[in-house]
Amino acid sequence: MQELGPVAWPPDPLETERLVLRASQARDRSALIELFASPEVGTYVGGARPRDELERTVPEVPGRRPGFFVVELDGATIGMITLDRRDAERPVHVGPEAGEAELGYMLLPHAWGRGYAAEACTAVLDWFSAALPGEPVVLTTRTANGRSLRLAAKLGFTEVERYEEYGAEQWFGVRPPVPPPG
Repeated sequence: MQELGPVAWPPDPLETERLVLRASQARDRSALIELFASPEVGTYVGGARPRDELERTVPEVPGRRPGFFVVELDGATIGMITLDRRDAERPVHVGPEAGEAELGYMLLPHAWGRGYAAEACTAVLDWFSAALPGEPVVLTTRTANGRSLRLAAKLGFTEVERYEEYGAEQWFGVRPPVPPPG
C-alpha cells in the first residue's frame, strides 16, 4: 500500500448526522474481527475468514494506517471505510501512472440498508477532495453486488470498464476529481 500523500494522519474525526469516522483504536478489534468473519460480508469480498485465524492475526489496534476510517454509530463500531492507492499491478487504471486513490467500505450486516455506507463514504470522499483536491477516486466492486453498484452511482462514480479478477466479473468506476479551489 502506498501512502495517500501529504496528508496529516489521522485527521480529526469526521462527523456526519449519525456517524463518526475516525482512526482505529484497540476497542474496535472485536467488531472488525466480526466484520471479516461474517459470511454475509464475505459474499462479495472473497469469503469470510476463519475467526480463530483472525483472533491470532489481527493486531491489538487493527487498521492503524493512513486511509483507514472506523465507522462508529452511537459509540459502536459498525464498519470501516478505506482509501488506499491502487497497486500498479492490478488491472485497470484511469491514468498511465496508476496509484489512484481507491475507495473501499464494509459494514456489519445489521447496519445494511440504512444509508450508513452512503453517509460514511460521502464524508470520506469530501475529506479526501479537500485534502488532495484535483485527484480522482476509483472504486471496484463485483458486478453481482447490486447494492454496491447502486451506492457507486449515488456517490458519483461512473463505469470505466468491467474485467475478470478473483474469479468474478468486476466493475471499475471513477469519481472525477474536484477541482482545486481558486
